[in-house]
Amino acid sequence: MLKYLISRSKGLLAVAALVSIIYGAGSVFLLAQISSALTAPESDRAETGLIFAATAFVVMLTYMCATILFQRLGQRSHAELRNFVAKRVLAADYRQLEVVGAARVQSALAEHCTLVAEFFESFPIILTNAVIVIGCLVYMAMLSWQVFLLALVVIGFGSLGYHLAHLRALKHLTAAADEQDQLFAYFRSLTDGAKELRLNRSKRNAFYKGVLGRSIEVVRQERTHGMSLFIASASWGNFLIYAFIGMVLFMLVGDVPDRALIMTGFALVFVYMVGPLEALLLNIPRANLAQVSGDRIDELTRAMTASEVETDEYAVPSLQSVSLKGVLHRYYHEQSGEMFTLGPVDLEFQPGEITFLVGGNGSGKTTLAKLLVGLYPPEEGHILLNGEVVSDASRDHYRQLFSTIFSDFHLFDRLLETGSANLDEEGNRLLAKLHLQNKVKVQDGAFNTLALSQGQRKRLALVVAYLENRPFFMFDEWAADQDPVFKEVFYREILPELRAMGKAVLVISHDDRYFHLADRLIRMESGCLTYDSRAAKGEPALSPAFALHGTF
Repeated sequence: MLKYLISRSKGLLAVAALVSIIYGAGSVFLLAQISSALTAPESDRAETGLIFAATAFVVMLTYMCATILFQRLGQRSHAELRNFVAKRVLAADYRQLEVVGAARVQSALAEHCTLVAEFFESFPIILTNAVIVIGCLVYMAMLSWQVFLLALVVIGFGSLGYHLAHLRALKHLTAAADEQDQLFAYFRSLTDGAKELRLNRSKRNAFYKGVLGRSIEVVRQERTHGMSLFIASASWGNFLIYAFIGMVLFMLVGDVPDRALIMTGFALVFVYMVGPLEALLLNIPRANLAQVSGDRIDELTRAMTASEVETDEYAVPSLQSVSLKGVLHRYYHEQSGEMFTLGPVDLEFQPGEITFLVGGNGSGKTTLAKLLVGLYPPEEGHILLNGEVVSDASRDHYRQLFSTIFSDFHLFDRLLETGSANLDEEGNRLLAKLHLQNKVKVQDGAFNTLALSQGQRKRLALVVAYLENRPFFMFDEWAADQDPVFKEVFYREILPELRAMGKAVLVISHDDRYFHLADRLIRMESGCLTYDSRAAKGEPALSPAFALHGTF
């Protein structure tokens, strides 16, 4: 992931890094000038002062430019990461998204992307302080190579301790990142389960103390342990530096030529280098956090495979027939605790036909609907559109055939796909038809509110489906949350209207009192089709007596 970001901003990164190096070198040069000015004769002070002023101005400009450039790079990286993850989510197979889960995606977009971006914002601190520390060591070597060798030994011990602490700290940061993904799922439960938590105090306390609170505490402890190890290693490095200062000033520098210059130079270098070295050691953990977060984003995006080819064709395909031939799908069934096999299924749907799909809970109705609309690819068999097999290359185009309302539907606050000139007028007309005109309105292609009951939200989703005006409509238990009035409107007005418009309609339903209104009734049990009225009797519709007999 870091390589991807660097490749996307090579030019900006190179310029920002060069400016940072110039700033670090200029800072060391200022230090050398200060040291020289303390022992320089009076005649050289004017020239030295001009050079110092010019160098200070350059250092100020380079610091400002480096900080601005890396700030821009951090913001660009943040946007690039979010775009990258979002595109992978949009392109991933739907089944893979179900396996990955919403919590990991939200954690990547909100937390991990931010940590990676913050690394780029802290990179000038790491780079410039590294240049300053290296420059100070070079200046030491110019003053005394013996002392320089001792400095290398001290830095070697400090680096070894820091490396050992780094390995231990990284384990804690990785554990924190793992728990962070789960924590985002608990955050979502705070709002999604608000009603249940308000109504049950013991459940609320158990959730807070035993689930949410525990997860927050695990993240806190793991990150605290990891960062504490980095701080401890930084303190160890500072101690070695001060010990080194004492050895040089009080033991190693004896009666040598230019002793005052060497002592002054070393004192300035040591005092000046402690700050950049401490900043360097304290900011390196950001790189480690970025590494852990980058690994999480890599792991997430690798898990979201895309076997299909995204279509560039926006035209909705025409519909003469949709056929399922020997379609079979397997998945883990939570109720039985074992693998569940749906199919093989043979079905055909045609325009102007209303089909009811019925069956008990867990019988495979919604899974069959997901196969039909192209969200799941069949493991065996084929789906044919107008007699042609739907493949990975054409499945995305095939999905444009459907307007769907699943039981776990999502409402966007804008009408994203439809763009007709009279969109607001048509949307408000449909809202009035469904008695929502006093609750919500369409303004500039957007709903002015989504704060509605579940039944009202389903009616709003029906407005969206109507405006999409696709050839095939699929409703998954749409009427389950509606009062009797709107059930009547749905079954006796909306469905016949869609049939008259030449739409193919599939309705997953338990409302047996309306089964006689269908042109066709299909029943599923344990993943198998056990009854198809049109295939068995060849009749266009079911009689009320038969529809009510023995269905549940």
